[in-house]
Amino acid sequence: MALIDYILQKPSYGWTNENGELAVPSTRQLWNEAFSRINIFKTRKNWISMISWLMVCCMVPFFVIFFVYHFSWLLAGIIAIYSLVVMGTHGTIWFHRFCTHKSYKFSHPVWRFVTQNLVIKTFPEEIYVVSHHVHHAKSDQPGDPYNSQGGFMYCMLSDVNHQSIAKDLNEADYKKASYFLQHTGVKLNSFEQYNKWGSIATPFYTVTLWLFNWAFWYAVFYLIGGHALACALFSGAMLWFVLVRAFNYTGHGKGQEKHIDGIDFDRSNLSINQTRPGLFAGEWHNNHHLYPGSARAGFLPYQLDLAWVYIFCLYKVGAVSSYHDSKKDFLRKYATNRRQ
Repeated sequence: MALIDYILQKPSYGWTNENGELAVPSTRQLWNEAFSRINIFKTRKNWISMISWLMVCCMVPFFVIFFVYHFSWLLAGIIAIYSLVVMGTHGTIWFHRFCTHKSYKFSHPVWRFVTQNLVIKTFPEEIYVVSHHVHHAKSDQPGDPYNSQGGFMYCMLSDVNHQSIAKDLNEADYKKASYFLQHTGVKLNSFEQYNKWGSIATPFYTVTLWLFNWAFWYAVFYLIGGHALACALFSGAMLWFVLVRAFNYTGHGKGQEKHIDGIDFDRSNLSINQTRPGLFAGEWHNNHHLYPGSARAGFLPYQLDLAWVYIFCLYKVGAVSSYHDSKKDFLRKYATNRRQ
């Protein structure tokens, strides 16, 4: 088998059933799997899945304090903008187009670090990057870590149930797996450390960066608008953490074929172009599946791409040294068909 077939830790209910079709677990099975995967007392190798949920749990007090002591409709609007637009666009810029698809390059590591920490941190890069490569290789097929045909909760719990790397890779396979993160600046485990921790990223780096990021942003928001603004924006980050998992479900038609002629050109999978994620975060998802390595996904005139705006602006000031843009190729192949 190719590495992509076993690079992720297989859930207890498996990727396929006895007929070779997608195994669709019950909600109870999904939750049992989730709690098993974050149990660090069972094995320390569960630490990175546990950290992912620990981050969002640590955001809950900010939400409670905001709602009880500082709630206002103005701050509620700021939460919506920060969650849907700022956090969403950053997710596209950093996790999606750089960390996973290497669609552009930074001219200096300083700019990479700045971009990485533009917003409140919510989960480790490893959780997203490796599994997203599998998602593209197996879109809407058994083994896709957030296969929308598995149902809503299959996607919502995918970060802990389906997105961790396998814990039993050999040295050659681990080296290939770690290559997916080498360009990101994430501190990587040696093979010996991987055997101890079960992850590509080191625990010390992951936790240190998390604490630094939160301390910095809370201080900045506090200086701008006091505890009210800081708690509001941390609440917004928590909201995005939840919504991005729902997108994995809705962005592939909720498991059904919902392509629209003249809008969704990639029919090899169930991905669709949605207006809200597209305009708010540059996530024109069907376009992205068509050209996964492109730093721009908004190809048609109305498809605003804020993530591309950021990347292109950095290119203009010299912070990005190069990028790949597939718009011309898209227009050459598909624009004529759209007009007909």
